[in-house]
Amino acid sequence: MDNEYTAIVERDGDWYVAQCLEVPGANGQGRTEEECRWNLSEAVELILADRPE
Repeated sequence: MDNEYTAIVERDGDWYVAQCLEVPGANGQGRTEEECRWNLSEAVELILADRPE
């Protein structure tokens, strides 16, 4: 089952930065919005995989 999370993406100069509101510590950045969202997705997956069920 896939869950949906909220991503806040902002442009900061030449970079995009993002955070996930529901997963503290999950952040991403990238030169494009797509790269930023992909990096954020990876961070969310890693954090959730490390949490006990």
